[in-house]
Amino acid sequence: MEQHRARSPQHGPRRGTSPPTPLPSQARRGGAGGGGGGPAQRPARPAAARPERRFAGAARHPAAARRPVPPIVQAARRMPNPRLTGLGCGLFCGAVMLTLGCLDALLLGSSLIVYGVLFLPVCVLAAVWVRGVDLVTVPVVVPIAFALGLVFVAESEEGLSGRAVGLFTALATQAGWLYGGTLVAGSIVTVRKVRLMRRRVARNRPPV
Repeated sequence: MEQHRARSPQHGPRRGTSPPTPLPSQARRGGAGGGGGGPAQRPARPAAARPERRFAGAARHPAAARRPVPPIVQAARRMPNPRLTGLGCGLFCGAVMLTLGCLDALLLGSSLIVYGVLFLPVCVLAAVWVRGVDLVTVPVVVPIAFALGLVFVAESEEGLSGRAVGLFTALATQAGWLYGGTLVAGSIVTVRKVRLMRRRVARNRPPV
């Protein structure tokens, strides 16, 4: 009988097959450490250290202290700040000057100097309290209010003609107070108008 030859086992690699690829170094380190086959991760920083560093930086750069506001500015802010229309400004100036003229005639013997001095703050308040739209009305309203209150203060004779002569005489002699108050009101109105125009230009300017 024929006996079959026993083939010796081939220990070498077969033809047509590629040798096994080596593992990356990170995988070999993970396998060697016994912590799994994934890559090694860096330990996370403790969360409590971050706020401390932030607070330390804030302590190094403290916020700038605000400058103290002058007492004059504080007193101006406490004052009432109404907004009068053109008609309201005219009524305000006329009523105040008529009241001041009446009080001057009753208490101070029709003193034209006191009346002129009291006319200046009325002009300032009228120029400050009027609305931005009605700024033009202040230089017109102020002289009319001065003439209205001057009726009680001016020295006049009996009759309508005598009162008219006394009024014109008082206007001529007290023209300095009249022009001074009108000039103060006009200056304040001009400054406010310029500021309003600058704000309008800055508002309409396109962003860069």
